[in-house]
Amino acid sequence: MIKVALTGNIAAGKSEVQNILLKLGYTVMDTDDCAHELLNNNSDVLKLFGTTDRSALAKIVFNDKKKLNLLEQILHPLVKNKILDFFNSNLNLPVIFVAVPQLFESGFEKLFDKIIFVDAPYKLRLDRLIKRNGYSEDYAKLRLDSQAAADKKILLSDFVIVNSSNLSELEKKTKECLKLLL
Repeated sequence: MIKVALTGNIAAGKSEVQNILLKLGYTVMDTDDCAHELLNNNSDVLKLFGTTDRSALAKIVFNDKKKLNLLEQILHPLVKNKILDFFNSNLNLPVIFVAVPQLFESGFEKLFDKIIFVDAPYKLRLDRLIKRNGYSEDYAKLRLDSQAAADKKILLSDFVIVNSSNLSELEKKTKECLKLLL
């Protein structure tokens, strides 16, 4: 089985590539969904932050790196265990994908055989984030700038899909990537 990580900085189009993979019949785990489930009523998070509400937590941790690190120390080991369970429950498949937004930040890249990085220009990601999430420009920039630079992550990836156009172009690029991967 080939274990493939799908990653990219916020608003680059990782979820769209994930949807394309699902539409093509591939098995994909979304660690964002997993983290959200693990966050619900998590007693450690509740004790440290006073809430498990995602939007309230985001406002707390994206303004304070130490608090973000504390949250990650709680969630990352739990997410890693879910990824390993996903691998074990899909051993019969030739290839599986795991969408991991914080792949390099969490150190999870070592779990995978191949890494696909989805990238898009900063300004386009900023516009997408404001439109998609209704963020102010300042808060959207804060979220974008809280992540490590894409160029460093690209160097650590096996494949890069640049999402700077429309969905049909992204689907074409994803299929091209799959031909190289498989």
